[in-house]
Amino acid sequence: MTKEEAWKLAEHWVAAWNAHDLDLILTHYEDGVELTSPAAAQLLARADGKVVGKTNLRAYFQRGLEAYPNLHFQLEDVLWGVNSVVLIYQNQKGTRTAEFMELSAPGKVARVVANYSA
Repeated sequence: MTKEEAWKLAEHWVAAWNAHDLDLILTHYEDGVELTSPAAAQLLARADGKVVGKTNLRAYFQRGLEAYPNLHFQLEDVLWGVNSVVLIYQNQKGTRTAEFMELSAPGKVARVVANYSA
């Protein structure tokens, strides 16, 4: 993963979320994706905050878009590794988020771990 590839992925991901385009959002994820997030723990009432599989991820994201109709992300920074990126952004409420995304060989997100500021 190069710096340019990481930024392109991040910008496309943020644009999809800001458009509230669920199908476009999901193009970034593998079928067997695993997401862990405090937001998932809260919205889904799951202590482990895990969402496994693209079908379940779609349902979770749909629920999130419905719960937050004014959802908007402002990209602040992108960190890149060998097969991973970390997106740092702020949402419409001013909460800062860092999402670690492990990528598969085709460049789709296979695993996500989200972390939020207080």
